[in-house]
Amino acid sequence: MMRKVEHIGIAVSNLEASEKIFTDVLGVAPYKREAVASEHVLTSFFKVGESKIELLQATDSTSAIARFLEKNREGIHHIAFDVEDIHAEIARLQDLGYSMIHDQPREGADGKWIAFMHPKGSGGVLVELCMDKP
Repeated sequence: MMRKVEHIGIAVSNLEASEKIFTDVLGVAPYKREAVASEHVLTSFFKVGESKIELLQATDSTSAIARFLEKNREGIHHIAFDVEDIHAEIARLQDLGYSMIHDQPREGADGKWIAFMHPKGSGGVLVELCMDKP
């Protein structure tokens, strides 16, 4: 079951410059910076009410963020939803005929298990499922 928008992921070329912009816009500093080696990204998180903004900068050319920035400009990369049971949500979406990029959860940033749904099945929107690690 989807419980809320967990975060909106924004692909950026320069994390420091983008942190300054979002600090100015939101009036708060990021609460965390974290490298996610498996995804080849450096992340920065801002808390906005119950949701978060995640800035993502590629750490090498093999990352999905680097490929995204090659094809697009900086901007919204994905929307993430907090789920109660990530395994059940992956299975539910697959049973409905949706393709998952990850058919098993993997470690993500901010203490989460994550899995992405393929954007070809969701109107071009990259959807991420997130669940707190126990």
